Formats: sequence, structure tokens, C-alpha cells
Amino acid sequence: MTFNVGLVINPLAGLGGSVGLKGSDNVANQALALGAVPKANVRCLEALSQLSGLDVCIYTFAFDMGADCALKAGIPTHVIGQAKTSPSTAADTMDAAQALLNKGVDLLVFVGGDGTARDLLQAIGDQVPVVGIPAGVKIHSGVYGITPTAAGQVIAQLARGELVSLRAQEVRDIDEQEFREGRVKARYYGQLQVPESHTYMQATKDSASVGAKEIEALVLDDIAAHVEQLMEPGVRYIMGSGSTLAAVMCHLGLENTLLGVDVVEDGKVIAGDVTAQQLLDLCEYHQSQLFITLIGGQGHILGRGNQQLSPKLIKHLGLNNIHILATKTKLKGLNGRPLLVDSGDAKLDQQLAGLVPVICGFHDLVLYPLGNPAMLPDLLTQST
Repeated sequence: MTFNVGLVINPLAGLGGSVGLKGSDNVANQALALGAVPKANVRCLEALSQLSGLDVCIYTFAFDMGADCALKAGIPTHVIGQAKTSPSTAADTMDAAQALLNKGVDLLVFVGGDGTARDLLQAIGDQVPVVGIPAGVKIHSGVYGITPTAAGQVIAQLARGELVSLRAQEVRDIDEQEFREGRVKARYYGQLQVPESHTYMQATKDSASVGAKEIEALVLDDIAAHVEQLMEPGVRYIMGSGSTLAAVMCHLGLENTLLGVDVVEDGKVIAGDVTAQQLLDLCEYHQSQLFITLIGGQGHILGRGNQQLSPKLIKHLGLNNIHILATKTKLKGLNGRPLLVDSGDAKLDQQLAGLVPVICGFHDLVLYPLGNPAMLPDLLTQST
């Protein structure tokens, strides 16, 4: 029996990430002018590649809202409409979702970020199950696969008729203008129905309570002291985003871009809130290392809010020059799930998979699995 999938792509999703704009809302033209390259269709194709050989039919809108990608994947495709504007807008996304709902699809698959999830929620509510293919900058909602490939694997499970339960997951979004000013103001908008898959579907981003943050402050001081001891003269250190890295920068007495990426050398910030291209230029001919942390509750270290850390940069640095920082409380909050990489390069993600050291305090390191769960089942078994 044919499994009918509705597909909606936000072609501009994630456009601002690599150029340091921390989103795409209302800044698409600026992002393109800075050299950003749309990748939503590329990430969709990665997901659809998991459906090869299955009895699946896709219903979608024309061109880059879905048809181009579905046809390229070799999947039978029915075009039921097209965007009223080019590039498409949130209104086009909602029109497509409503049309697909009326078509009676078994599953609605969408490509984007938290803003796209909000559009879907407003358009159709929880009337049909959804699977999100992550392509945005800020992905706090729990309605996405942990990677495009993982999202495709969930869709394939449903297409094969496997018994998959549904659960309500939160749609959350933040004010991008506030985000660009270094302030996170997240809001709960509602819930969508998604397949139950702890292996392939991501969790909602965790926000620690004030009391918990105060307790963690002492541990962060220890982590920062360890980082300071690792730093050597003449080496350029890329400092990732997030509160853990902000604590390190505070310990070093340096200005920090909380939600961006900075570069430090010889005790000074030599570049702040850099873009992907600026990072490549700064590190190409200099010894460089990277400090990053994970997103609480989700586990992503690459591909969520730090698209400035491009696959090309990660390959240039090498895993030995990447340091992961996290408190043990943050690791325990993953409940045994691995750290996740969604760099935009599936082969690179595969190469990064394995057990990696995580700095949890002063001279305190633990080994923890890194990578898509499908990449390292043996390591996950060993770690439980």
C-alpha cells in the first residue's frame, strides 16, 4: 500500500547561520549578499535518499518548495500547487500545509527551523503527524530528526508499516532580533504530533532553572581553569557559542559573543562574532583549536546555532583539535543518548563518530559516545 507523504520546504531556512546572522527571518537578502548558500533542498535530498525502494508517493508544491527535490530523489511526485511569491514566504508554507492536509496525506514532512514549525502549527495544528528535517539555525522544538538522515529513517519506518507510536512534542521559537543582541527569549507555541523515536527524533532544548545554574557555576569555574591551562602562545582558539563557553571567556577576562563564535589568541579576542568564511580565513595558515559545548537536552555539538563551524573548518582542524566542554549534569541530562553531529556533511559526521573525551572539570575528562546512534550501536551498548 502506497505511503503518501506531504512535503513542504522552506528554501531559505538556515540561510543566516553560516554568516553569523543567527537566523533567516527578515534577513534573507542580507545573508545572500554576505555569501550564504541555501541548503534546505540539499538537506531534504539527504533525508529522501533513505526512502529508496519503498512504496512512497510525495505530494508537494512546485520548484524549490518540494517538487525539485522529490523528483531528483526519484520518488513519484504529484505537484498540487506553487508559491505565490519567489522566494516563498511563511504564507506560502502555510498554504502548502493546508493543501496537503486537504489531500489526506499520511505524514507531513517539512524542512526548516523553529519558524517553519510555527507556521505548520498555525496552519494545521495536530491534525496529521509530522516529521521535521532540520535546516534552520535555531532548532529548539522537539519535532525534528536529529539529522536529515535520521529524519529520513523515521519516514522509512513509517513507510514500511513498522509499529511507531506518536507523541505530542513542543514547538518553541525565539525572538531572532533579541537573539542577535545576545538575549534568548524562547516561547512555547503549542504541540505537533511526531513519531515516537528516541533514537532518531531530537528532544526539546532544555533550559536549566536559575538554582541549577547557580550550582553549576562552581563546576564551570573548574572547566574554565582547565581550558586556560590548555591554551598555548601563538595558537588561535575558536570559542563556540553558549553559556559554558561564556563562562570560560569570563574566567579569561575577555568579551564574549554569547550566541556567536569568537577567536582568541595570546589572551586577546582577535575576532568577534565571526562568519564561516572569516573563520576559514583566520585559521587556514595558523595552528588552531576549537572549544565547543552541547545543547542541553538535545546533545548537538555541531549543526544547531553554530553553522559558522563549517564542514571545511572541522576537516581542517581535525578531531584532535576539537575540545568538548560540558558539566556532568548536562551529560546525565541526555539519559544515555550520544552527543550529536549534524555538520551538513554526512561523511564527515560518520568520521567524527566514536568515543570522545569531554572536559567536565579541572583535569576531569570522561569518554562519551559522539555521533548518530545508527553509526555507533556497539559503543552505545558499551556505554550503558
